[in-house]
Amino acid sequence: MSLYGALFSGVSSLAAQSQSMGIIADNITNVNTVGYKATRADFSTLVTSSGTASKYSPGGVSSNPTGLIDRQGLLQASTSPTDLAVTGKGFFVVNTAQVPSGTTGTYLYTRAGSFSADSNGYLKNTGGHYLQGYPFDAAGALPTNRALGSLQSINISNLTGTATPTSTLAISANLNSDQTPVAYTFGNMSAGTVTPDFERSVQVFDSKGGARALTFGFVRNNALAANQWSVEIYANPATDVTNANGLLNTVGTSLLAFNTDGTLNTATTNLPATLSITTWAAALGIANSTIAANYGTNSQADGLTQFANPSALISTDTNGAVYGALTGVSVAEGGIVTALFDNGTRQDIYQAPLALFPNVNGLEGRTGNAYIGTVSAGDLTLQDAGSGGSGLINASNLEASTVDLAEQFSIMIQTQQAYSASARIITSADEMLDELIRLAR
Repeated sequence: MSLYGALFSGVSSLAAQSQSMGIIADNITNVNTVGYKATRADFSTLVTSSGTASKYSPGGVSSNPTGLIDRQGLLQASTSPTDLAVTGKGFFVVNTAQVPSGTTGTYLYTRAGSFSADSNGYLKNTGGHYLQGYPFDAAGALPTNRALGSLQSINISNLTGTATPTSTLAISANLNSDQTPVAYTFGNMSAGTVTPDFERSVQVFDSKGGARALTFGFVRNNALAANQWSVEIYANPATDVTNANGLLNTVGTSLLAFNTDGTLNTATTNLPATLSITTWAAALGIANSTIAANYGTNSQADGLTQFANPSALISTDTNGAVYGALTGVSVAEGGIVTALFDNGTRQDIYQAPLALFPNVNGLEGRTGNAYIGTVSAGDLTLQDAGSGGSGLINASNLEASTVDLAEQFSIMIQTQQAYSASARIITSADEMLDELIRLAR
């Protein structure tokens, strides 16, 4: 009967509009939730049977929630370096357990990047989920197996300080071409029996982060050809190196030659390309040092030179650092988490991947503004940020909710009016049924 059909149609509308209002309420209450993706109610007709030209059979309506997970939210600046946002495709991989194992924890996927360190140093967002990443090993390499099982909860406080020994050294200096040659024997400068024509020290660091000084001494030797100098490289103080290369305290002795235009002549120069220090304060248990030295390019004025100007050190460039304590972390666009130390050194500790799905709107929501994979979403793919179609990670930013309040209030008005109209269908059908019943009295 059409009256009963109209009654049931109105009831279905009340149910559909009620669900729509619930969706709107959830959207509005999450307008300030970081990384929240709005949901939309999609309506579809219900048909009970096929109508004819002379008869209509009312059906009704149903509403289905559609997650608009693929929408990009605006980025909001933050002062925390561990607040992260994704621009483009991809989700952070998180886990419900602090230390996931085969029986503990569930992998989820989220855009809520408000991560901060918990009491144990693990990065956890406001939903209580722990950020996952691939750990770098001691050699600075990532695991070859880039699957979920290789991920670990990212910890930013389990690092002690670090010291970096010097491994490279470059020196740039000018030696006065007008310097008067003198008699000289190798070893006299390091022994202190001859004052060098020019002497400068360069700071280097041993394997324990101790600051050491290597001194370069230059003498215009009258036993050598024109444009040639005797050079000694020795430790200062002398007790740092003992009996190296057969000469007390000397790291290297050599011949330095220049071209007639004052540039370096590497064909004749035999300055050591590698400074091997095998007796750095051996009693202190310090490892040997091997330092690659750079004195300039052949026939170029980019290192050691010999011009008619006073001898002067122009610049030195060495790596290495003293012991440094952990001061913080930074996160690059590619997801690499780097530890920062107060001695200026950096160490990559994790790389956070991004999770991709063929149909992100098919993901199923979980508490804490996270999602779990479903058959509808398709197979999971883990990608480095910025590759394989994934987006970039922006540190010190948060992705805002995609809820548009003006849009939600407009839909709310429509839903409220539709609900009221549906209620009128029921009351009107009820009055018509009462009228029909009264006919039999």
